[in-house]
Amino acid sequence: MPARGCAAAKATARSALARGPASPSSAPWPRGLHSVPRAAPAKPSSPPGGADGTFVAGEVVNKQPVAMGMSPELYGYVLRNTREPEVLRRLRAETATVNGAHMQVTPEQGSLLGLLVELLGAVRVLDLGVFTGYSSTAMALALPEDGRVYALDRDERPMQMARKYWAEAGVSGKVEAMVGPGVESLQTLLQREGPGFLDLAFIDADKRQYETYYELLLQLVRPGGLIAIDNTLFHGRVVNPTPEDKAGQALAALNAKLLTDPRVTVVLVPIGDGMTLCRRRR
Repeated sequence: MPARGCAAAKATARSALARGPASPSSAPWPRGLHSVPRAAPAKPSSPPGGADGTFVAGEVVNKQPVAMGMSPELYGYVLRNTREPEVLRRLRAETATVNGAHMQVTPEQGSLLGLLVELLGAVRVLDLGVFTGYSSTAMALALPEDGRVYALDRDERPMQMARKYWAEAGVSGKVEAMVGPGVESLQTLLQREGPGFLDLAFIDADKRQYETYYELLLQLVRPGGLIAIDNTLFHGRVVNPTPEDKAGQALAALNAKLLTDPRVTVVLVPIGDGMTLCRRRR
């Protein structure tokens, strides 16, 4: 290298050393599926949730959850890595053609429900709010041959599609459909079968009735059994529900109640629109 070029290179190096390493916040983030822009690391004296409003106000958060910034590409990756039986894939596609398709559980929720059935060794489960039958079919597929799904819905119309796919999945013999108001159907089961006969119950029906459903199911589910509650994040409306938002208010009140209910062990999982799992202690 010529002497002039060498001197210039040394001067550039000295200048870079004086400036120090590039700031993480100023360095460009590569674009792509796994390169969601991240906030600069918080200063030691100002942890996440500090007075400067970083990250989650009022909370110390050491790891940013994927759910806070999941892209369509990343959710596609989740779907491609979810075991979804072909019959449930067809059901999902047909449900997309009817009104209220957004009420169907997501494939990863269906997979989780099936796993919970297996983990519990469940034989008797209940699906409150069948709609077109995704969750009931997912649980029925995971049950043993002598298993039973009590499928409750107030509307027979979407149940027609559910019946079709129960048959296609080969689980019709495991399903008992009950059409009518949810509270009445639960009370009927309580009188007919007695308390503690269920291993697992899934609630995905009228949000304003969730607390009533929960209290009845605490009687119907055995100690050690599980109540899974859908929509407990409710599109974010549980954070500050308006006075007119009766469903959002009901869900926010139930979440607050579950947090301190000594009868259950509880976890709110940010899957789908939020699913809360409640294990009955006694």
